[in-house]
Amino acid sequence: MKALIQRVSKASVSVDDKIIGAIDQGVLVFLGVLEGDSEKEVDYLVKKVLEYRIFCDENGRMNKSLLDIKGEALVISQFTLAADGKKGRRPSFDQAASPLLAKPLYEKFIRKLETFVKTECGCFGAKMLVSIENDGPATFMLDYKC
Repeated sequence: MKALIQRVSKASVSVDDKIIGAIDQGVLVFLGVLEGDSEKEVDYLVKKVLEYRIFCDENGRMNKSLLDIKGEALVISQFTLAADGKKGRRPSFDQAASPLLAKPLYEKFIRKLETFVKTECGCFGAKMLVSIENDGPATFMLDYKC
């Protein structure tokens, strides 16, 4: 499982020209579920997203977490994080979990995250338009490797 997180001032997601999720200061999480992922990976990444110190303290140092600033989260399913571009000129998505595995884990990630912070989400499998005001810019790749 991989999570690309961006520190944002605000972010929103639209489907068919209708905003379905929006947040103010916090993190935008693009979540990619890989073949073989389980609840163990969900738990690890939820904890990491909540506690990762990427927000500035009073001295301008990245020393505060999403929990510390009482920030918000917007979670977007992103199977393309599973892309393998080692061969040829077209990415392979063989490592991506099937929708039957990925959707329940994506939903579980959201449910666990929203017990701690305000959480909005995209629509799994839909064509979405994501608007981002990246604060920094600050972008981080988190993954779980067994």
